[in-house]
Amino acid sequence: MSSDPQDNQKSLELKIFIFLTVFLAPLLAVGLVSAYGFAIWLGQIFTGPPGAG
Repeated sequence: MSSDPQDNQKSLELKIFIFLTVFLAPLLAVGLVSAYGFAIWLGQIFTGPPGAG
């Protein structure tokens, strides 16, 4: 059993990749879509729905 720094680097990169793809990307996607929907909703509270003029 050798603990090469290169092996540790690859293991760390794999853990970071899994974290980014499994947790961070979906959370950011849901957060951005939610924020956009909230902005649309808030805008329609003040200005009314589209075409209501």
